[in-house]
Amino acid sequence: MTPAPDRYGADVLRPGWQRSAKPVSVDLEVCVGLVLEDPTTGFCGAVVRWENGLLVLEDRRGKRRSFPVGPGFLHEGRPVSCQVPRAAQPTSAGRTASGSVAGPRERARVAAASRIYVEGRHDAELVEHVWGDDLRHCGVVVEHLGGIDDLARVVADFGPDRGRRLGVLVDHLVPGSKESKIAADVRRGPGGGFVLVAGHPFVDIWQAVRPSRLGLAAWPTIPRDVEWKHGICAALGLPHADQADIAEAWRLILSRVRSWTDLETELLTSVEQLMDFVTSDSVARD
Repeated sequence: MTPAPDRYGADVLRPGWQRSAKPVSVDLEVCVGLVLEDPTTGFCGAVVRWENGLLVLEDRRGKRRSFPVGPGFLHEGRPVSCQVPRAAQPTSAGRTASGSVAGPRERARVAAASRIYVEGRHDAELVEHVWGDDLRHCGVVVEHLGGIDDLARVVADFGPDRGRRLGVLVDHLVPGSKESKIAADVRRGPGGGFVLVAGHPFVDIWQAVRPSRLGLAAWPTIPRDVEWKHGICAALGLPHADQADIAEAWRLILSRVRSWTDLETELLTSVEQLMDFVTSDSVARD
């Protein structure tokens, strides 16, 4: 008599038996036009490009979404771990991320008395990411400013003067805003001639990154009753349950910024103005 098939295998208590019938992801090198599905969101589209750890998929309606390179995709119904083709790393061609000509490596300079204060931690990280080499060359330190509401006190504590200038970068600096009124008060206050408050019109520094770097035609419009960063993460399909998720989303966005060409003109202009302002005394002495 032929024995009945054993549905449970040799040892039902063997570790891992529950996963034995589950398909295992295999590595798959992506190429333009490869159709993938994200099973979590159900989004299905063809690969249009990949950059800085992200795959951009476009569905049949022309909608695009970005996803991290790696596991978690389906290809023809099978789980795959997407790998991008190996390519030579681009060279800097003698330029810093800000577009300046890169000079020879220098010894660390003594920090200048002048400073640039930046409203928001993400703002400070972006400035360092793009202009860090230039700032170190000038000996200018960038410090984190928690918020603009206490700017008058911060300026008074700093004590701006000739050779000790203060530049401040703030969000949403538009006519009639709270930020613009505080900036005007600082300019009229003690030492105001040695303080420059510059900014950009965006709600948040995230918007200063060109949306095309994330595969978007424009940044999503977020309702006023929704916290902006949470709304952006939701629109991009990114986790946003807590601050750790928001921080991870920012790291993803920041990783897409290769140089000044990936930033909006309004931010570029303000940062360059601040750098010229805080180094003007040292340039004059040179």
